[in-house]
Amino acid sequence: MASELPPTQAELGELDAARPAKLRAEAIHRLQVGMFGLGAIVLMVGLANVVMERAKLTEAAAVPEAASTVAPAEAPVQNKDPLADAGVVPDLPAQPANTPGPTPTSASPAAPANEDGPAAPQP
Repeated sequence: MASELPPTQAELGELDAARPAKLRAEAIHRLQVGMFGLGAIVLMVGLANVVMERAKLTEAAAVPEAASTVAPAEAPVQNKDPLADAGVVPDLPAQPANTPGPTPTSASPAAPANEDGPAAPQP
């Protein structure tokens, strides 16, 4: 195995001279990448703006849905009891046969009311 010798003074001088050039190249590369990224973002924002403006123009130029020129037909009257329509519930008569009415308490007509108070009883 060969032993490595430490770098000589001349070699160290060359490394020091190459170092600033290397740092400058890295800095320029970083600037180029950053500028490319900013340019790409600006282009994307511009493209989004164009798309949004085009969508607004298309929406403004679109014809709204036209109103119907034919009068709508009247809807048939629906039975309020869908079970009766289905035949599940038998049809009930409109008026029941035995309707309880008010029962008169007296056979004579009521006496007219006085202006001062309740009606006076008739003899």
